[in-house]
Amino acid sequence: MKVTAERIDNHKVVLEMEVPQVEVAKALDKAYARLASKVNIPGFRKGKAPRNILEMRVGKQALLDEAFDILAPTAYNKALADEKIEPVGRPQIEVVTLDESQPLVFKATIVAKPEIKLGEYKGLKVASTAAEVTEDQIKAQIDGLLDHNAKMVVAEGAALENGDFAVIDFEGFIDGIPFSGGEGKGYPLQLGSASFIPGFEEQLLGAKAGEEREVNVSFPEDYHVKELAGKASVFKVKIHDVKRKELPELDDDFAKDVSEFDSVEELKADIKNKLEQAAQEKAEKDFRTAVIKQATDNASVDIPEVMVEDRINHMIEELDISLQNRGMKLENYMQYANMDMETLRQNYREAAQINVKTDMMLEAVAKAENVEVKPEDMEAEVVAMAQSYGASPEQVSKIIREQGRIGDLAASIIRKKAAQFLIDNAQKE
Repeated sequence: MKVTAERIDNHKVVLEMEVPQVEVAKALDKAYARLASKVNIPGFRKGKAPRNILEMRVGKQALLDEAFDILAPTAYNKALADEKIEPVGRPQIEVVTLDESQPLVFKATIVAKPEIKLGEYKGLKVASTAAEVTEDQIKAQIDGLLDHNAKMVVAEGAALENGDFAVIDFEGFIDGIPFSGGEGKGYPLQLGSASFIPGFEEQLLGAKAGEEREVNVSFPEDYHVKELAGKASVFKVKIHDVKRKELPELDDDFAKDVSEFDSVEELKADIKNKLEQAAQEKAEKDFRTAVIKQATDNASVDIPEVMVEDRINHMIEELDISLQNRGMKLENYMQYANMDMETLRQNYREAAQINVKTDMMLEAVAKAENVEVKPEDMEAEVVAMAQSYGASPEQVSKIIREQGRIGDLAASIIRKKAAQFLIDNAQKE
């Protein structure tokens, strides 16, 4: 087989393949056998109709097309291997010559995965943060426990302040007409929570139980209900009660109630230990992220647009799955966030570009350092995936095989091992 490669630009390559006529003849014989076994021709058993009769039935072009489908994949893959090209996305195929008496000639226009040029990646010096825990952090955790276990009590005769809960009835009007969703009864609104329209909560400050107020606010221009966006409104509000949190005493009895410890000191020590562990994990994660980012920044590559678009597609698919797992739909999410698909894709573009470059950098590091995937690596990854999905390793292995994702799994492991190589060879400053 003859192969010529012509580079159109930095990314596109046109491969022209010529398959000898003798191979075309063999493929036509196979094509005849395939079609004959599929087509019913009166007077003949399936698969036994003479070739000329079959051609009259399905047309000669159908035989040639079937022969092309037999020859093209093998020729295309061999051409890629010979020219050492890794394609990105599907090729654009153009048939030049397809005839039983001539060699098959066809072209494939492809986007070739570019070579990435590694910069410095071994012995990177990266600043690391100290995993320190302050008394203020411990106090914040204790305050959170106290707040979580607080009781809500009616503040008799008190005027509403920020942090107070106002138990209210409300009804909203636009141009004097009530609107759908603008009414509530016995609603506990915490002032200062910013859970209502901007300006609403501030207009209740100073009110007491039994008082009625009119609140004048405008809906934000980007409000998720389009019919209300930007509209001026009036809410009639009645305050039924003013409630405040009553915090429990921070003593040993409190420690026993909220934990397995017998004293406040033991509780504080446990909180400190957990905060230190969390801080250490964050410091390590930040260090890993910084090392990989630096290695990525040091590398250079001209990324084809199709690779970025494919990664955006993947990211949106992951978002869709995540939303479905939470009982939501992607369409509803975009409507609530006031964005269309074009805006969503644009929001993902920068991250997609970084992710593609990072993966290419890690693959290049793996190649440069002869990083390999061993059977035990594959087994460990399958076990980890099974644990995260709540399935058995056998089930996960079956899905991976059925979906043809063994190569993807191996590539993922390669990148993880390359990332660990960078971490192991980096220095903390």
